Amino acid sequence: MGLTGGIGAGKSEALAALARLGAATLSTDAVVHELYQDPEVRDAVVARWGAEVAPGGTVDRAAIARHAFASPDERAWLEGLLWPRVGARVQAWRAEAGASGPRALVVETPLLFEAGMEKVYDATIVVIADEAIRAERAAARGHAAVDERIARQLSQEEKAARADHIVRNDRDIRALEQELSGVLEKLERSA
Repeated sequence: MGLTGGIGAGKSEALAALARLGAATLSTDAVVHELYQDPEVRDAVVARWGAEVAPGGTVDRAAIARHAFASPDERAWLEGLLWPRVGARVQAWRAEAGASGPRALVVETPLLFEAGMEKVYDATIVVIADEAIRAERAAARGHAAVDERIARQLSQEEKAARADHIVRNDRDIRALEQELSGVLEKLERSA
């Protein structure tokens, strides 16, 4: 199952709740963090944008974001470097995690619909929240290049229209878990 939502909607919190409910979970953002530790990926971004994107040999994600969101060509270059590697990691994880028989396999993919990946999953969940709450959460997390990132994403209304399941995340954790539990139960009944 693919999990998505806009910046500040609470995708990570929903992913954690799904794990507590018995799903095996993977965050593609976490995969990207791991990839930036790979010397091949680090060397490629340094060759493209200079040593300032990896001071002391450690990739600075904010510096990467400044370069990647500077132009569509730069973003496309980075996506071309990362997305095939992320896809391979997700495939390997699905094979490994599926063998243990979890309640569900859930992959958090922020640009799921934008990248045309909805066909990869049996079902999709979009996490939505009130716009004011989303803005507050994004500011609190200190997201780099927020306006550019939001501009690249479909609106949460568009994501909701495309998703199989819609979950609100502008109340408390208990309410979020109840909604997600209901989604898992629907999926189990239909399987």
